[in-house]
Amino acid sequence: MFKSFLKAARLRTLPLSVSGIIVGSSVAYSHGYFDTVIFVLAVATTIAFQVLSNFANDYGDGIKGTDAKRTGEKRMVASGLITPAQMKKAVITMTVISLTLSITLIYLSFEVQYLVYSLLFILLGVLAIIAAIKYTVGNSAYGYSGFGDLFVFIFFGLLSVVGSYFLYAKQIDFSVFLPAFVVGMLSVAVLNLNNMRDYKEDEKVGKRTLVVKIGLEFAKYYHYYLIIGSLLFMLLYVLFQRYSPYSFLFLIAYIPLFKHISFVYKNRDISKFDSQLKIVALSTFLFSLLFWIGQIIS
Repeated sequence: MFKSFLKAARLRTLPLSVSGIIVGSSVAYSHGYFDTVIFVLAVATTIAFQVLSNFANDYGDGIKGTDAKRTGEKRMVASGLITPAQMKKAVITMTVISLTLSITLIYLSFEVQYLVYSLLFILLGVLAIIAAIKYTVGNSAYGYSGFGDLFVFIFFGLLSVVGSYFLYAKQIDFSVFLPAFVVGMLSVAVLNLNNMRDYKEDEKVGKRTLVVKIGLEFAKYYHYYLIIGSLLFMLLYVLFQRYSPYSFLFLIAYIPLFKHISFVYKNRDISKFDSQLKIVALSTFLFSLLFWIGQIIS
């Protein structure tokens, strides 16, 4: 049973989920605001949110039959290895863990002198939990109506990067929005690739992802724009800062990403996109690490 829940947690998604925290923390570090305790708690909280989202996704798609003939990684509820009741309990447990970590992080970041900020971040934490669950669970699941891309951009990009920076600095520096756009767009690229892979099955079961709405060919162009656009935003950020040659270390992460674009362009077998998911996700994680290294050296 433990192995089944470990598979349902989909550990390969975790590096992508913490990329925004690393980027936001690296900007905070370069501005002199970094705190190790906040960083560790922010990473733990983000991982808890991601596992919650993965459990809820497995549960929601499982009970709706969406995962019955899916390509790629096997889902636990759809395969019968975990019952819907067991997964529902796991979702509730992860909700409690996520909320507890969020409140602890918020308290240690703002304490009592920033009460308004604390209340705002508690609200954001609750919204993140609701978003994680409502992606596939319920009759109004937004993942079934094409809004998944928007929510991923907001929560993986803007909230993750800008929010983590604010935890340290207690203020907004608008330059941090540029790397937030980068992480958001690359995270959406992972979702788009996943939805292109599942395009045929999603269309059959009525899951109206953005790919289903715009068609596979336009989804490919959308995919190219996301990756190339993220590079342009990052170059813009570097040029606006006091940069050194080390500030361009992040470009290394774009080598596999541009090879990936070539693969997507040439390939007509969408089932083969499954192998590309880890390339985009790990390249995003690599980008976040190289970005931080560049900030430290610079």
